[in-house]
Amino acid sequence: MNANEIRQKYLDFQKKRGHAVIPPAPLVLENDPTTLFTGSGMQPLLPYLLGQLHPEGTRLTDSQPCLRLQDIDDVGDPRHTTVFEMLGNWSLGDYFKQEQIESYFEFLTQEIGLDPEKLYVTCFLGSKQYGIPRDDEAAKIWQSVFEKAGIEAKIVEIGSAENGDKRGIKPGERIFFYNDKENWWSRGGGIESTPIGDPCGPDSEVFYDFGEDKQDVEKYGKSHPASDGARFMEIGNQVFMQYRRKEDGDFEELEHKNVDFGGGLERLAAASIGSFDVFQISLMKPIIEKLEQLSGKSYENNTDEMRIIADHLRGAYLLAAQGLQPSNKAQGYCLRRLVRRAVLKALDLGIAQNFLKDTISTIEQEYDSLSDAILTNRAGALDLLEKEEKLFRQTLNKGIREMHKMVARDDDGVLTGTDLFKLQDTYGFPLELSVEEAYHQNITLSENYQTEFEQALEEQRNRSKTASKGMFKGGLEDHSDISVRYHTATHLLLAALKKHVSDDIHQRGSNITPDRMRLDFNCDHKLSAEELKTLEDQVNEWIEQDLPVVFDEYDKDYAFDELHAEGSFRDRYPDRVTVYTIGDFDQPTSREICGGPHVEHTGTLGHFKIKKEESSSAGVRRIKAILE
Repeated sequence: MNANEIRQKYLDFQKKRGHAVIPPAPLVLENDPTTLFTGSGMQPLLPYLLGQLHPEGTRLTDSQPCLRLQDIDDVGDPRHTTVFEMLGNWSLGDYFKQEQIESYFEFLTQEIGLDPEKLYVTCFLGSKQYGIPRDDEAAKIWQSVFEKAGIEAKIVEIGSAENGDKRGIKPGERIFFYNDKENWWSRGGGIESTPIGDPCGPDSEVFYDFGEDKQDVEKYGKSHPASDGARFMEIGNQVFMQYRRKEDGDFEELEHKNVDFGGGLERLAAASIGSFDVFQISLMKPIIEKLEQLSGKSYENNTDEMRIIADHLRGAYLLAAQGLQPSNKAQGYCLRRLVRRAVLKALDLGIAQNFLKDTISTIEQEYDSLSDAILTNRAGALDLLEKEEKLFRQTLNKGIREMHKMVARDDDGVLTGTDLFKLQDTYGFPLELSVEEAYHQNITLSENYQTEFEQALEEQRNRSKTASKGMFKGGLEDHSDISVRYHTATHLLLAALKKHVSDDIHQRGSNITPDRMRLDFNCDHKLSAEELKTLEDQVNEWIEQDLPVVFDEYDKDYAFDELHAEGSFRDRYPDRVTVYTIGDFDQPTSREICGGPHVEHTGTLGHFKIKKEESSSAGVRRIKAILE
């Protein structure tokens, strides 16, 4: 059964049991400053699990795309991914353990056809210190459903995962009690760190057994469900919110208990085809096959590289299709990092040319059913990602060549933290990518490279602070919405002047208020009515095209000499500058060095109208304009 079929079966299954199918939340949550991305199905529903009434009732279900960048360094093994889809169902004070356990067992064995002999489960051991009993209720329900399926299900205590590594499991054992590190849920983690006043409780996880031969005993110890080895893979977790932590630190039972269930779609799909490699499922395999086709190499011999590319581009597509722009800050930086790591791994496969078009087209098909309300930039995602790829490839070869030159100049053949900072500052190589590439190229890093990097960064910050005193700030009197729109319109007007009057025109000053914009520029004649009409029409045409507005940081010389960015104060700019690009990245409508801020799309500006053209000083003209 493929992943799309499993998703639909799950939602239909829950709908028959009275659950309302709710739409998934965006990957970037607008009203949650505590996290960069939606990392679980439960995250958007936390207010309702904490007591707020949900408009759809007490039984809910969905399939939620999630992104967890904390797993990025583990991607490359058979089961870790940064992006995944979480099937979820919730009971908000409605049903509890009996119905949840029985229904999920039914879904696994009867709906998607998993062999019940391959299923193993864990429950909470309890805490004598806090008077919380062992979760015998959940264990006995599990034992009952296994017995009805004709399967012996002995219940045993293991305690910690470390004990499990030493002990392993014995024939007939199927239900295992672990401590709070493995089988307790709270927003703070284990029992000790459960926040005062919060709901919390035991959880019960379900694992699929891929066989004893998958366990690397020397590396992970004996096999058991909570092992990091490859024999068992978690395919579902039921959180039973039945307690609340009191002010004195103890726990009391909740009157209204909740169920929070989450099961990874990719892992369920892997179990359904009997593969412990999630990259063999229907959501992933077409991407792998496309990479094999583009590289002429086999997945079997290049698993790490192809897994990383497939995973990272899935995440990049979902973020770009939601409208996120690559940048050097917060979520935008994460998007940039995913694309750049994928490009580096593509180079390892010998894919030297732009490859995102074919690969992203394959990924797009898997998300056809996801709502346009979530993927608001679905149509523009490919263009956005291709531009980011081209930008990175333009600087990548220069950076790698420079890395080897740095090593060659060093008597010991070592790359220092100062070198790594220059690679970031000049060539746009983030530190972690430089370190990763150095490792791949067998280049030795200095012992204190991290400290050296931080010192160079701090020196650059101090230089920038000094250089930026009195620097041009875009002429804004404030950062209100209308002023920001006028600021972007000023860039468009300058671009129109250069296109239709003279390419030698440059900005000589600007002033922006909430009421109007003013641009001063060098020009040897008074503009005619026809010229002003042409400028006005051109700016409005660009506004109607709803061009994207993106920005990034570059080395100053690279911005001027390679990107040909417009800027009138080269000597006064710091070593690192922000460049705003409007329109197509390779053939931009406008590209200026500027501190911002700007709108994200020109379509939000309104109608541009020139109100006055006059002389400002000798050889300098002035235009005042408004947005209607």
